[in-house]
Amino acid sequence: MNLYNFNNELSGKIALVTGGTKGAGKAIAERLAQAGAKIIITARNEPETMNNSFTFIAAHLGTAAGTTQVIDRIMKEFGGVDVLINNMGGSETPGGGFSALTDKHWEDTLQTNLLAPIRLDKGLLPYMLKKASGCIIHIASIQGRLPLYDSTLPYAAAKAALINYSKSLSNEVAPKGVRVLTVSPGWIKTTSAIRMMERLAESANVSIEKATEGVMDSLGGIPMGRPAEPEEVAELVGFLVSPRAAYLTGTEYVIDGGTIPTI
Repeated sequence: MNLYNFNNELSGKIALVTGGTKGAGKAIAERLAQAGAKIIITARNEPETMNNSFTFIAAHLGTAAGTTQVIDRIMKEFGGVDVLINNMGGSETPGGGFSALTDKHWEDTLQTNLLAPIRLDKGLLPYMLKKASGCIIHIASIQGRLPLYDSTLPYAAAKAALINYSKSLSNEVAPKGVRVLTVSPGWIKTTSAIRMMERLAESANVSIEKATEGVMDSLGGIPMGRPAEPEEVAELVGFLVSPRAAYLTGTEYVIDGGTIPTI
């Protein structure tokens, strides 16, 4: 039973959620749909099951051609979007610290986690600015402040840059009616997180449970005692893009179960 009454607060709005086929992206897309938004999602591959009311665009956003493909189709079919959730991201780099990383590891990670949202913003912001309304959410990570050097050094650096960029962009476009916010989750219980544990376990020749304990230790522990559920992140995003959050912009919202130990 749905305990929340969203009152169609996003009715008539068009929302793009990148990486919207699984994990937090899927949960965000479903949450915004519940609020009445028309949903566009992107990913490299079409999911086995998907809400039939969603528009799916297959694209590799880690390339300039992929982002151009998405922007062109959206502008042609919808004219633009009112809500942009730059959720797509991730890390595929090996364990072993800085010496295990090649230039390509760095380049691929920066393309996916930093340049992809920058390109989408640049292509879709003009529509929002013309209407003097809209909201952009950049999904970053607490690794922007609390980096894990063993296997996600490029990812952490890219997310730190995304947080900085998001604040700068907000300062530019807030006076023109567009809100820009950052959501930085801690550990989310997703298939990507599980794969990262598998890679760390293989690299260190330990069990997945031991690798998981190692990540928890490196984070300093999670006071809530568990990772976040994707739906919990989606609920925060759903509020931030709603009219109820109309005065919020230029801010980073951390959702990490208390992981970051400082204020």
